[in-house]
Amino acid sequence: MSLESVSSTIEEEEIEFVRFEFSDFYGISRCKIIPARHFVDKASNGIGIPFCHLSSSIDGAELHLDTPYGNGEVGIGDGIWFPEFNTFRILPWYRKTASILLEPKYYKGEPVSCYPRYIARQQIERLEKLGISLLAAHEHEFYVVDQKTQKPFTQDMCFRSTIRTYTDPNLLDQLMTNLYKVGIDVENCESESGHGQMEITYKPRFGIQAADNAYFFKTTVKEIAQQHGYIASFMSKPFADQMGTSAHFCHSLWDKDCKKNLLYDANDHNKLSEIGRYWMAGILKHSPAITMLMAPTVNCYKRYGKQSYVSTTPNWGIDNRCCMLRLKINGTKGTYLENRSSGGGSNPYLTLAAVVAAGIDGIEKKLPLPEEETGDPFRMTNNDPAKNGLPCTLSNAI
Repeated sequence: MSLESVSSTIEEEEIEFVRFEFSDFYGISRCKIIPARHFVDKASNGIGIPFCHLSSSIDGAELHLDTPYGNGEVGIGDGIWFPEFNTFRILPWYRKTASILLEPKYYKGEPVSCYPRYIARQQIERLEKLGISLLAAHEHEFYVVDQKTQKPFTQDMCFRSTIRTYTDPNLLDQLMTNLYKVGIDVENCESESGHGQMEITYKPRFGIQAADNAYFFKTTVKEIAQQHGYIASFMSKPFADQMGTSAHFCHSLWDKDCKKNLLYDANDHNKLSEIGRYWMAGILKHSPAITMLMAPTVNCYKRYGKQSYVSTTPNWGIDNRCCMLRLKINGTKGTYLENRSSGGGSNPYLTLAAVVAAGIDGIEKKLPLPEEETGDPFRMTNNDPAKNGLPCTLSNAI
């Protein structure tokens, strides 16, 4: 899309307001709402927004100016933020309002290298230079609780029960129809095992649109839940006695024309290609380091533990939910990887960037893939996270 096409759509659809949105480091949506009559001016010349959102705490209140990005590179001055026209979406649940994503620049016009979406785009471009396209989607779980009482909207753990999905059919109807209207093609909705826990999955997309969809998904779910008197929470572990909330990063590698799945090899005994082996080996090698991006808050680490379906060891297995990397083999179209380490509280741009950077390193260095894990790693006697596992605290991850 272009400035002209977006402007025409705004006029044709009688849009009155446009949300200029951007992601902070935690993936939380921030915005300024612009009257549509000023859209062309703001989109052409940029809009001033303080850089402090890239160096603030998760609630946006406390500024950490002693960080590299808070002391010198970004600080508390304004950046000039410009819209990415391909991200324009009309919000059907919000009267005559549309949304568009921004990326910041410095006053001299250089991009801000620490911005999450920019980081993700840089890694995707590195991958494309190798002739590889990324097809991906984040698989989100979330809890729904009553705004006033804070109680989950279902009070049992009857996993995937049909009757649980009928607790508030109007909520689910609006979620599934409106997500589709903003370009997120829902595949299924189900109740998860926690009290009030839900999961909605959607079709993958190539390139940066995968992370954009994850960003839009979380904000959409939160706003529609709010309209129905609920809070939708993507916190990784909101309840100590309930299951954690994940944001599994499901992805596959394709050729530059997006026609051929590069992970699949019909002649291999595991149906896994050589490039797929290198890719997985890179992710496993760097998994201790990228844990900080998969689990960026203290709460995220409360999701880890035995029988949590979150591996504390860098491992992989074919259709094994107890492994960090779960390989799904389903022919040329349906073979993909599920990285299960990322929690609901992670930033989709940074989880995508981390996985791609690690995978590229595996390809470039032709790293060897460890042996496949079979069975339940949590029951293995040699599964000692202190020796060979992933960091289980934020301080260790850092």
